[in-house]
This record gives sequence, structure tokens and C-alpha cells, in this order.
Amino acid sequence: MKFSKINRWIHREFGYFFVGMTIIYAISGIAINHIEDWNPNYIISHNNIKIAPITQKIDEIKAKEILSKYIDEENFKSFYFPQSNILKIFYNGGSLILDVTTGIGYYDSMTRRPIFYEVNKLHYNPNIWWTIFSDIFAVALFLLAITGMFLNKGKYGIKGRGGILVAIGILIPIIFLFFI
Repeated sequence: MKFSKINRWIHREFGYFFVGMTIIYAISGIAINHIEDWNPNYIISHNNIKIAPITQKIDEIKAKEILSKYIDEENFKSFYFPQSNILKIFYNGGSLILDVTTGIGYYDSMTRRPIFYEVNKLHYNPNIWWTIFSDIFAVALFLLAITGMFLNKGKYGIKGRGGILVAIGILIPIIFLFFI
């Protein structure tokens, strides 16, 4: 069998087989690249609150009562005072922070960001089997890159424009490594 036939077969079959993985890593890669701009896993809503100042001692019952004005009491997890006047209540999906002397505070709630949560979870390699499959994908990407360089011949191939594009594509990361 000729090299070009084997090369095309490898490139085509691996390309089709790993299209799902390529999409998963492309979406999560973009999301993770911009993690300083937004939370790719959760939608976080910030809600300001104002209640009457609290003068009595706060126990679990009182903490649940405060929480129940905003969040279903069944989601209550725990509470504590990080400072003498600041009450922090944890619940499934977020937390409530309240200055008990002023009654001013806020609560944050988190919901999973559709699609991004799931693909990011896969990007972080959640278990050994996924890690093995991801390693196989990484090897396949390497083979796709190598076989892709030899798909075209002549002026569009590796000895022509393709070679120039390969050189530029290698040079750009090197420039970033040394100058940024």
C-alpha cells in the first residue's frame, strides 16, 4: 500500500472518530482560557438583601429562619461568624452573608452552566478511564497533525505553501514562550 493511501486513511479515520473529543476540548479550552472573565462552570447570581438588624443570639433555628426568606430552608447546610458581626450561612448552591448589626447583606446562588459544566468536567479528567481515552486522543491529535502535513502535494503541500504555514504555526508558540 502506498504511503499516501495509508496517510489519508489514518487522517480520515482518526479525524472522524475523534470529532466529538475535538469539539469537547475546543469548547472547554475556550471557556477555561477566559476563566478570569467569567465562571465557565457556574452561573452565579448576586442578590442584595436588607433586613432589620438582629440583636438576639443566632442559633441554627434562627439561621434557617433568615435563610428561608430567600432560599428554601431545606437547602441549609451550616453557618458561622467569620467576624463578630458577620453571619455566613451556607446552603446547597451558594451562601448568604449578612452584617447582623446593619441587616445589610447578600446571597449568591450558583447554577450549573449548561453544556460548559459538562465539557469542562471532562476536560479536567474526572476518572482514570477518561484519562486513558484522553491520552489516546492526544496521540491521535499528534498523528492527525503529522498526517495532515502530507495530505497535499506540490505547491500546496509541505514543500510549498503548506511548509510555510507549518513553519509559521510552530514559530508563533515559540515567540510567545520567549517574549511573553
